[in-house]
Amino acid sequence: MPKLARRIQKSPRSKSKTRVLSSVEVFRGPVFRVTTDQVLEPAGIRARRDIVRHSGSVVILALEESHSQPRILLERQYRHAAKSYMWELPAGRIDEGERELAAAKRELLEETGYTAARWRRILKFYASPGFIDETMAVYLARGLRAGIAKPEADEFIKLRLFPLSDAVRMVMKGDIHDAKTISSVLWLSQNRAGKVRR
Repeated sequence: MPKLARRIQKSPRSKSKTRVLSSVEVFRGPVFRVTTDQVLEPAGIRARRDIVRHSGSVVILALEESHSQPRILLERQYRHAAKSYMWELPAGRIDEGERELAAAKRELLEETGYTAARWRRILKFYASPGFIDETMAVYLARGLRAGIAKPEADEFIKLRLFPLSDAVRMVMKGDIHDAKTISSVLWLSQNRAGKVRR
């Protein structure tokens, strides 16, 4: 076996950790900051890594369950980075010192006006671990009650409840492009299918 292959095979079991040789903040904005790090990674690779540092986000999979199948609350808003309007789940950044669940409740109320009686974290993942340390925690929100939204000044949000089957169809047709929404909708679809099979 070639030495490189042997080295790669051993690296997941290796007890050595990444050593940060140097870290310099090259940008700081209101939402995130960027560092340029020189690192020695567990496999022995020395590399420069430019990392977007983010406090983390919450995502809310809010369900309205008075019909035969649950309806998912989606938002439509313009996303400049994607240069398009997108259907997404409500979501937002965790403020400094704020707990995940408190952030999820705050974001749902601010963006949609809804509150929920029951909350459960169902997923947690990295948004794009190649260059950003942002985690996204997805909360299932049930027992919805409508209220008055309090969006931020730069938010223009349209709300709509979609039956789960319609949301899955939108994902599979490529009408939903947002990864956090895709993963959450498919989680719910799979979770419900599993319950029916048991």
